[in-house]
Formats: sequence, C-alpha cells, structure tokens
Amino acid sequence: MKNHTKTILAMLAIGFVSCALFSQNASANRIVGGLNTPATNIQGNINFAGAVQFDTHSLGTATRVNTWFDANGNAGFTSVTSGSTGDFAGIPAGTQATMAQPWIFNPSTATPGLWSVGGFTFDLLSSTIVAQSTTLLAISGTGTVSGNGFEPTSMEWMFTAQNAGGH
Repeated sequence: MKNHTKTILAMLAIGFVSCALFSQNASANRIVGGLNTPATNIQGNINFAGAVQFDTHSLGTATRVNTWFDANGNAGFTSVTSGSTGDFAGIPAGTQATMAQPWIFNPSTATPGLWSVGGFTFDLLSSTIVAQSTTLLAISGTGTVSGNGFEPTSMEWMFTAQNAGGH
C-alpha cells in the first residue's frame, strides 16, 4: 500500500527523539513547609520513539513537523522508550508524551510545551539544524524542562530522522 502521508519511521540509538538533560547549579531557593531550602534541578535522560509527518516528502527540504505519531500510530503523541534515567526513571516505556504541533525548526522557532509527559513539560527556546540531507535530519536545541515540584532546569534536545517517507 502506497503511503502519501509523508510519514517517517525513524530510530536513534535509543530512540527516535532523544532528550538529554544536563545538571545546572541553581541559585534560586524555594519555600518548602515554611523553610527556605535550595531548589532542586531536574536530572536524567528521557527518550522517545515514533513517527512524524513533515511538510515535505524529502528530509533535504523539510522545515517543520506537522504531526507526531506514537508507537501505536496515535496522532499528537510520541512514545517514551526504555532507558529513562534520574527523575524520569519512573515514567514507564510506552507512555504517551503529548507533542506540540506543528514544530517549526527552519527557521528556529521557540515552542512552548514541545513535549509533556509524566508531569514534566519541555519548552524549546531555540534549535539548530546540525545536518540536513535527503538521508539525515539532525537538529539540536536548548530549552527548559519543568514540573513535579522541581526547579525549572536548562535542557538540551536532540532530534534525528533518517527517512521522510518519500524521495
């Protein structure tokens, strides 16, 4: 069956979309039970897998993700894969993550709520196309992850795709 939906299935070492967090020292404090305590940053890694529909059949000319699909083909989501660590370790593999649609990466566009899962939300601030050809699209980005009572924490984001379902 010929598929004209521009859908891609992509894999990245441990997942389709990989988010890698790095720890950052926080100078902010928070009030817990009336006590001034140091704020706690989010730490760990979370990975996603699924498919996307780009705005074109070729990775070489793609500028945005129109639709995300989880491992079961549900639109608007992606799936958490195994291997989450740190504060994300409690999010089971297969859990749906809600994805912002569309995600415009060329030009770089801030995307509040790019993904949300397990009480965490990632706000993409900027992204950079690292590589773009007909066989590879790699994008890195930075933003802030927040939620579950943690201090908002700087985060790095990485997205890769190897096929746009077309040319």
